[in-house]
Amino acid sequence: MKSSKYVEDLKTKTVTELNEELTAAKKELFNLRFQNATNQLDNTSRIKEVRKNIARIQTVIKEKANA
Repeated sequence: MKSSKYVEDLKTKTVTELNEELTAAKKELFNLRFQNATNQLDNTSRIKEVRKNIARIQTVIKEKANA
């Protein structure tokens, strides 16, 4: 599956790399929401996908903090 490969890729990264990726994902989510509000967004399912990716990144960060 695509998501499990993404999670495995996240687990190999350091905490700083994960924080950078989290920041980029949050910026992307903001831009997608802005495009959606102005009716410029074609693929609205991308918002849901980015939200789930943010949650995955935060989960991996917490796992590394607890380890």
